[in-house]
Amino acid sequence: MAIIPLERKPLTFVERTYVPNIMAGLKTTWKHFVRPKETMEYPEERPAIPPNYRGVPTLVKDPNGREKCVSCQLCEFVCPPKAIRITPGEIPPDAPNGHVERAPQAFDIDMLRCIYCGMCEEVCPEEAIFLQQQYSMTGYTREEMVNNKARLYELGGTLPDEHFKWDKKKAAEEHGNDRH
Repeated sequence: MAIIPLERKPLTFVERTYVPNIMAGLKTTWKHFVRPKETMEYPEERPAIPPNYRGVPTLVKDPNGREKCVSCQLCEFVCPPKAIRITPGEIPPDAPNGHVERAPQAFDIDMLRCIYCGMCEEVCPEEAIFLQQQYSMTGYTREEMVNNKARLYELGGTLPDEHFKWDKKKAAEEHGNDRH
């Protein structure tokens, strides 16, 4: 099979001087000079976060400041990259929330492994783990990127609880009202 050479149209005098191309480049440069800036000063200015954004997983407490997590370990089992590690612990029977069976002795989330999938939040039966709007987690070492139980509660804070599962009186009242 023979190769046929491609015929090209010869350049005009103006095209050979590259003036149209230089003018197109200067036009683009001039647009950037007069256009408002698009760069954000990151630490001070932050972009808008969509309402369904899945950020850093954290633990939350109920309005009375008690732990909502009962260390059922469902979030640990469902986590695809195995970023969550829970050590279950017992609650003494004479404690104010002694009617709760367990609480986590240790709860660690390795943020270097976390893929922010949100499966831990979806599977939690006690609504104790939530994904916050925070997206900039940094650290100098790997150890700094492992959030322990205290750090997770610090990031998560307190959320309203409509179930009153830790209050004996309110729980008894709800069950009593359901029977009538």
